[in-house]
Amino acid sequence: MLVDSQHRQFHYLRLSITDVCNFKCNYCLPDGYQCDSDRQFLTLPEIERLVTAFAELGVSKIRITGGEPALRKDLPDIIAAVKAVPGIDKVALTSNGFNLEKNIGTWLEAGLDALNISIDSLNPESFRLITGSQQHQSILAGLDKALSLGLDKLKVNTVLMREYNLSQLDSFLNWLKQMPVSLRLIELMQTGDNQEFFEQQHVSGETIKQQIEQQGWLPIVRLKDAGPAQEYCHPDYAGKIGFILPYANDFCTSCNRLRVSATGNLHKCLFAEQGQSLRHFLQSSEQKEALKVWLQQQLQTKAVSHFLHDKQVGAMLGG
Repeated sequence: MLVDSQHRQFHYLRLSITDVCNFKCNYCLPDGYQCDSDRQFLTLPEIERLVTAFAELGVSKIRITGGEPALRKDLPDIIAAVKAVPGIDKVALTSNGFNLEKNIGTWLEAGLDALNISIDSLNPESFRLITGSQQHQSILAGLDKALSLGLDKLKVNTVLMREYNLSQLDSFLNWLKQMPVSLRLIELMQTGDNQEFFEQQHVSGETIKQQIEQQGWLPIVRLKDAGPAQEYCHPDYAGKIGFILPYANDFCTSCNRLRVSATGNLHKCLFAEQGQSLRHFLQSSEQKEALKVWLQQQLQTKAVSHFLHDKQVGAMLGG
C-alpha cells in the first residue's frame, strides 16, 4: 500500500502519455503547444511495467491524461494494456474530445471505464473563443454517442472564468436536467505565467457551491478512488454537479492520487512543476521491486499541502 507521512493512502494514478495538445485554451495554452526540445514519451512496455508496479502497491484506478492523449495513435493499445494489469479496476481517460465521436467505440472496446471531456461552454462561439477550436458540435455529438453505447461514467470539465462562461451557469444547469453526466466546475488556478489573466477571470467556486446547496443539491459521499471534486445530486436533474476547489484550505487532506508525466517523472503533488524521474526503473521487468521500494520512499517526503491558498502558484496540469 502506498501511504505517505500524513497517513494518506493512494489508490489513484494520473498517467500522462503525451504533453502535446491541439487546442489553444486561453487558461492553459493560449499560444498553442510549444516544444523547445525532442520529447520521448513513455512507450507501451514502459507503461505496462509502471502500472504493474503501482497496482501491486494498491493503486486500482488509472486516469490516462495528456496534453491530449487521443493524439497518440496507440491510445487503444494503452487502454487495453492498462486494463489488463491485475488489480486495476478502473481505467479513465481525460480528453478535449476532438475525435470523441469517431473513436469512442474503439476506446470502449479496449476497456475504457470512465471518460472526462473538457467543455468550457455550451455556446459554440464562446467555446471557440476559449479553446480556439471549431469542434463544439462534434464533441457534443460524441457525448451523445458515448451515452448511447452505454458509458455511464461520463464527466464534463468546465473551468470557471468571469468573462467567458460565468454567465452561462444557468444554461449548464438546464442542460443537466436531461443530460446524465457529471458537470465538474473547476476553479481557475494561478500558474507562473498567467497572473494577469487569473486576476481578471478567477471566480470563487465556493460561492457558487453555496448557491447550489441553497437550491436543494445534496452532497454525494466520495469513493476511495474518487477524484478531487465535491459532487452533488438533485432529484429533479438527470446529471450531477461537482466542484474542484484547489484554494480550499482542506483540499489536500483527502489527497489519494499521484501523477506520472509523459516522460516518466513522478509528481507527488498534481500541482508541482518539478518531478523525480523514475524512467530508469522501467527498462526491464526485473527492476519492478526496486521501483516499488523507491515509490514508497518518495511518499515519505510528500508535502502536507500544495500551499496554493498561501499564494504559491501551481503547474497547470493536463486532465
